[in-house]
Amino acid sequence: MKQRMIFFLALALLPAGIAPAFAETTLEKSARTGALTIGTRTGSPPFAYINQRNEWVGFSIDLVEQLIIPSVSKKLGKAVKLEKKESTPPTRIPLLSANAVDLIAETMTDTRSRRDSVDFSLTFFVTGAQFLVKRGSPVKGINNIAGKRVAAQQGSTNARIIRERVSNAQLREFPDQPAAFQALVQGQVDAYTNDGIQLAGLKAKAPNPRDWEIVGDFYSYEPYGMALRKGDSDFRAVVNGGLMDGIDSGKFFEIYDKWFGPKGEVPYPMSPDVKKFMIYQAVPK
Repeated sequence: MKQRMIFFLALALLPAGIAPAFAETTLEKSARTGALTIGTRTGSPPFAYINQRNEWVGFSIDLVEQLIIPSVSKKLGKAVKLEKKESTPPTRIPLLSANAVDLIAETMTDTRSRRDSVDFSLTFFVTGAQFLVKRGSPVKGINNIAGKRVAAQQGSTNARIIRERVSNAQLREFPDQPAAFQALVQGQVDAYTNDGIQLAGLKAKAPNPRDWEIVGDFYSYEPYGMALRKGDSDFRAVVNGGLMDGIDSGKFFEIYDKWFGPKGEVPYPMSPDVKKFMIYQAVPK
């Protein structure tokens, strides 16, 4: 009783208009608003992009719509709708930290340094960094980019690795993939580096795909995860639960095949080792 009196006395002494702040979890926010807002891309096919019918579509968006939204709705006992906002490498963590979005669902590599700022879901895609060049270019991989003009996206792991491993490359960073590719088209740079799957998507959507080559062995390991606010363990469990249910049921692999299978937007077969890795992430119920 005495503790309650002290608490209410403290409230009374607060200046007018000021109230104590109580952090709202993502699940509480979704329960209140009836929505889950993701940060995703508009120009990274086939993960997330605007198609010719002006629809916002992609593999990452399908994973959220078909696996995570049902998981959140089940947890809350009410239907939750999906809302989307554009995010880019420089803006995605600030958007998440500012509560402007609740989940980053795009092409974000799970790294130890990023884990200082955000938490990640389990891995939903595995790739590695390569180079996109004009057909016949002398650039064949990371071992011969010294002195070359290399485009990368701002805030990307690819840019960091180039700076660390090839300090005499002329690294030029761009805000998004379309801007970097345009610089390559116009001859402002000699190569554009990004994760191999993103380069494959970019090449597939180019007006003349045969004009371009993806070169070089993977020079990085890029496990993609969905980012969420740090310490929000209940929401992370729901996100992972939705992904694991999709892996167990096979729905995850159906969505993958839709976008990356032989008839998909960007054929990029899942190797047996990667499939085994995905299955092993789905812990028993």
